[in-house]
Amino acid sequence: MKIASTFRAALVAIAALAGLSTAARADGGTVVLTIYKAGWIIGGSGGSGVLNFRGRAYPLSTGGLDYGLVFGGSKTVLRGRVSNINRPSDVAGVYGAAGAGLAVGRGARAIVLTNQKGAVLELTGTQVGLMANADLSGLAITMR
Repeated sequence: MKIASTFRAALVAIAALAGLSTAARADGGTVVLTIYKAGWIIGGSGGSGVLNFRGRAYPLSTGGLDYGLVFGGSKTVLRGRVSNINRPSDVAGVYGAAGAGLAVGRGARAIVLTNQKGAVLELTGTQVGLMANADLSGLAITMR
């Protein structure tokens, strides 16, 4: 009798732990962002995008500031994956980056960003315009 109740308690504990580990697992989705950027020493950017997560599309807005060597204007279209999110709102937040680049006409971009909630964006795409930069930048993504 005592062995059966101990065995039952152990099974309940294992089932509870299995449920917790499944619930704590983060998910991922895809992101497309279109960002317009312009500046002279201090630059700004703004744009929009879409998060596709668990079969639904969520509209996004972007905005940010750049400081350093910033000159010109460009349009960048980035596509990629977002990981380590549990719900769509986890993608919202502030992403920081230090970078350098030059685009005359058309150029390629690739970037990996992380926000304060742990969401990780791995993006690649194209940049069109005349832009030279060696700067610190911040990009804020919000849900619309």
